[in-house]
Amino acid sequence: MATATPTPTKTPVDKSRGSHSHHQEDDSSSSRSRFEAYNRLQAMAVAFGEKLPIPEIVALGGQSDGKSSLLEALLGFRFNVREVEMGTRRPLILQMVHDPSALEPRCRFQEEDSEEYGSPVVSASTIADVIKSRTEALLKKTKTSVSPKPIVMRAEFAHCPNLTIIDTPGFVLKAKKGEPENTPQEILSMVKSLASPPHRILLFLQQSSVEWCSSLWLDSIREIDPTFRRTVIVVSKFDNRLKEFSDRWEVDRYLSASGYLGETTRPFFVALPKDRSTVSNDEFRRQISQVDSEVLGYLHDGIKGGYDEEKFKPYIGFCSLREYLESELQKRYKEAAPATLALLEQRCSEVNIELERLDSKIQATSDVSHLRKSAMMHAASISNHVGVLIDGAADPAPEQWGKTTEEERSESGIGSWPGVTVDIKPANAILRLYGGAAFERVMHEFRCAAYSIECPPVSREKVANILLAHAGRGGGRGVAEAAAEIARTAARSWLAPLLDTACDRLAFVLGNLFDIAIERNRSRESEYGRKTGDMEGYVGFHAALRHAYNSIIKDLAKQCKQLVRHHLDSVTSPYSQVFYENDFHGSFGSSANSYFRHNQASAGSIWFELSDCGQVSHDERMRDQENIPPENNARQKTPGKGMEARDVHRESQMTVPETPSPDQPCDGVKVDVGPRKRIARIGNRNPEQLMKVHNGGSLLFGNGDCGSRSAYTEICSLAAQHFARIREVLVERSVTSTLNSGFLTPCRDRLVVELGLDLFAVNDEKFMDMFVSPAAIEVLQHKRQSLQNRQKVLQSCLTEFKNIARSL
Repeated sequence: MATATPTPTKTPVDKSRGSHSHHQEDDSSSSRSRFEAYNRLQAMAVAFGEKLPIPEIVALGGQSDGKSSLLEALLGFRFNVREVEMGTRRPLILQMVHDPSALEPRCRFQEEDSEEYGSPVVSASTIADVIKSRTEALLKKTKTSVSPKPIVMRAEFAHCPNLTIIDTPGFVLKAKKGEPENTPQEILSMVKSLASPPHRILLFLQQSSVEWCSSLWLDSIREIDPTFRRTVIVVSKFDNRLKEFSDRWEVDRYLSASGYLGETTRPFFVALPKDRSTVSNDEFRRQISQVDSEVLGYLHDGIKGGYDEEKFKPYIGFCSLREYLESELQKRYKEAAPATLALLEQRCSEVNIELERLDSKIQATSDVSHLRKSAMMHAASISNHVGVLIDGAADPAPEQWGKTTEEERSESGIGSWPGVTVDIKPANAILRLYGGAAFERVMHEFRCAAYSIECPPVSREKVANILLAHAGRGGGRGVAEAAAEIARTAARSWLAPLLDTACDRLAFVLGNLFDIAIERNRSRESEYGRKTGDMEGYVGFHAALRHAYNSIIKDLAKQCKQLVRHHLDSVTSPYSQVFYENDFHGSFGSSANSYFRHNQASAGSIWFELSDCGQVSHDERMRDQENIPPENNARQKTPGKGMEARDVHRESQMTVPETPSPDQPCDGVKVDVGPRKRIARIGNRNPEQLMKVHNGGSLLFGNGDCGSRSAYTEICSLAAQHFARIREVLVERSVTSTLNSGFLTPCRDRLVVELGLDLFAVNDEKFMDMFVSPAAIEVLQHKRQSLQNRQKVLQSCLTEFKNIARSL
């Protein structure tokens, strides 16, 4: 790669004139050979998308700064490029070849996606039409407003220099009618990208009527090349400014551009014919020479005292600019030849290796054992990466591959938790997580959702139906059994959908790991330069592997749903002992506070808020995790529960009758409850309350002025406590461990085995269906043909540059 050099402060014209005969000899032999070799190399780079540091000139400028007129002057003939400029949105690579035998210009366009050139184009209007049509076709195909893919035109002419220039779309302030509004920004971004490589010379045009201090685009050029070391600045339409000068000091100050471009930067000042009428090519070139003479004559004779000819004359006129550009590019070619030769040898070696690998892959399409080994290695690698992601990893970048809680809900199509009316906000909801971290966040979100649901209100009719049915069977536990039955029914109705949703959300998190594992595997292979089973291009296999992985995750979700449903059925069974365990007795005395304290500790202790919230108060933290029950509240409120819930809580310590009657009046008429009178083992009751139960005192539905409790409120209170107990046992003892072992353990330990059984435990014929599809083989053969073409062209360029290196 050639080292960038500053715009010279000495006259390039005088230097070339001083060694004119030597320059002619060099141009006819080694210089011409280098130029042709670089042109072919450039054509190859465009056709195959090669990134080669070829010395090139990139023309930049505003829409009306005279860039297109300058290109026509360099070519030595007009082809109406100005009419194309407003319509083109692609770079144009002009390969100008000085051919003394070409008395008329011969122009050929390089075919799209090929190193071959088409038939010669003679008509100037046809050249403009080809540029415009190719631009429109590509933009329509890519559905963009601009494209960095260049159009390559080779022009052979006796009156053009050996020069290659990349013409870029002109900068604009406003999009044309029918174009997207961001077209100016798209053009600026594309041009900066083209001008950024350090091996490119920037040819920046700005018309003379614009002052340096108010230049619109000079700052953009300064961003690319801050010191103008590789920038050639051209002041166009210089003749428009000449009339403003009368004294020598005025014109010298303007030509020096001091204070704006730096002391070592010397711009060129160019004027071109304004007459756009149709003239012959000879007349066009005569007009260019005439304008140069007129400008120099005016500076010498029309300005009082003339101007500093020794300092500024080498930078005035089109001919001076043309000679400088040609000599500068040839100098860069010569400097870059050794590095280009080394790079070509490297690329030829790389293409040969890639071609050998592709040949092996084509041969392997009939080698079953080789394919099985490669496929197994690839599947094992993906399985290993899935396990690493579950255990905790931050590669690839979570910012790109992770998801927030809201994104998980939206993309999974699951939405909110069923039956939950409040907005569940788990800790770290706004962070992008994946793998094990995302899994634990969903588990925490499930706990928050479960503890936000209370036992729903039950109508008096339902209570009466359940209570009286139990009373008819005899015994003294009618109230307790009725409350337990209400709680079991509510738990099955409200908690079952939560369990299904939790399984679906966890399955979605694990399903996302496949693409992340693929990316992690690709980056590891690229980083270490080795491949664990080269499966690139086998679309059928990759589709089968993805399908097998998704099927495994789907089966795990189905199994986990069955397991947690079994736990729900177990804990809500009439034979379950969860209502009568020792630790449950103490909880009634504290009105179920122990449940919520336990929930708060278990659901929140391992979940630290990692969002960037700064220092927050205790109240703010509680609002951020509003779904975790506060320590000082007896229980959370649910819709429809207000003062009644607090009344139910206060009344939960009153006497519970053994066998109530639905029509018992408020004066406490006693009813014989039979020979088997038992005191229910639920609640903390004093001896007077227990004696009242023995005496059969009971109320089903009391009046508002009754001093004692009714059975309805007592049953609702007990049912709420039963529901809380079921919820706690289910969430803390059963579901968490079941989902962890049901999802994570198989993905860590048995994924590779499950994938192997699905993909490889088949006969050879069925296995090969994933690899030997006609379309897949055709793709491989087409890629091989393209590589062979690239190899041939690279080898040809390498041979040319070896010959050039010998002559240096």
